[in-house]
Amino acid sequence: MIDLRLLREDPDRVRASQRARGEDVALVDSLLSADERRRSSGVRFDELRAEQKALGKLIPKASGDEKAELLKKASQLAADVKAADAERDAAAAETQELLVQLGNLVHPDVPVGGEEDFVTLETHGTIRDFGAEGFEPKDHLELGQILGAIDVERGAKVSGSRFYFLTGVGALLELALVNAAIAQATAAGFTPMLTPALVRPQSMAGTGFLGQAAQDVYHLDKDDLYLVGTSEVPLAAYHMDEIIDADRLPLRYAGFSPCFRREAGSHGKDTRGIFRVHQFDKVEMFSYVAPEDSQAEHQRLLDWEKQWLNSLELPYRVIDVASGDLGSSASRKFDCEAWIPTQGKYRELTSTSDCTEFQSRRLSIRVRDGKQVKPLATLNGTLCAVPRTIVAILENHQQTDGSVRVPEVLRPYLGGREVLEPVAK
Repeated sequence: MIDLRLLREDPDRVRASQRARGEDVALVDSLLSADERRRSSGVRFDELRAEQKALGKLIPKASGDEKAELLKKASQLAADVKAADAERDAAAAETQELLVQLGNLVHPDVPVGGEEDFVTLETHGTIRDFGAEGFEPKDHLELGQILGAIDVERGAKVSGSRFYFLTGVGALLELALVNAAIAQATAAGFTPMLTPALVRPQSMAGTGFLGQAAQDVYHLDKDDLYLVGTSEVPLAAYHMDEIIDADRLPLRYAGFSPCFRREAGSHGKDTRGIFRVHQFDKVEMFSYVAPEDSQAEHQRLLDWEKQWLNSLELPYRVIDVASGDLGSSASRKFDCEAWIPTQGKYRELTSTSDCTEFQSRRLSIRVRDGKQVKPLATLNGTLCAVPRTIVAILENHQQTDGSVRVPEVLRPYLGGREVLEPVAK
């Protein structure tokens, strides 16, 4: 959540952020009004309590009619204090309810608009000209079947649409990707983490995934637990309700976990193959830093993502995501999109978001710097979302006979294998 003091001091900035997101601007005024009632009712309660305490000291000293009058006044004051307490609690609850509906403040450099209004910042690698090479590229599903690597038919039989099996070299390729990604992250100073796939509501809400993203979240009603859509959630909640000494920052974690997404808003999109699925594995980077360091850390996370994609020898571009496509927690987000030959376009492979103090305020994570205790900043960045990365590798590194060249970075994790060969039918 944002800082209420900032809201009171600069409401126009918050209105502008809401407008850029395409969200309800009137929410700002409703929140200001609720906050004013919260503060004024708090003052009223404190005044009445002080009067009640002062009166309580006079009653033992009084007698006769004076004491009777004071007792009568004390009875009325007790009722007034109770009413003021209820009014204060109600105003505080309304303020909190409205505050959690407000998205993070959009960074001023973010392009304004919807999903297609991004700005391309960089382009890397060379897109292959398959026509010049004399063959038509196969899509990842056809390649996966030729290699004995992907089985979506049995995935659908066992679990339904958008589920799959990785088999043979497909399973080995996932393990190679995960190990290579963790190796890169560990070399960069990240602590590797295997995280829970089920979290409590406080953890899910604290990271901002029960707002606009709630439709894509799986909930287990019987246990009141949520399946995570990313290890960002348990990594963000890892230090919930803690105060971290400033000299421990930055804290950097690389989490590996299964991820579960309903994909409720994507019916009819990417239904072929494993590009958009309900369950997948991912290596996620997560950073805790001082607020003043968040923008520099955001660039570092992007650089680590670019290092990863360069090592996989994939053509890709970096985009500055537009304000209406940020997600409620992010102040700014960069996506790396790999070229997918059979789709003839770039598709998201990694994403990194600067969430500033938004999540730490919700999760009560603070930093102690001398005598000052304040919220810190959190950032996240995909290092390797496995299925999409497999899609990009298969399609970009395919050869005329259906085999696939293995990028050098993965070969040590595949027993030195340089090529994935078609399996005999």
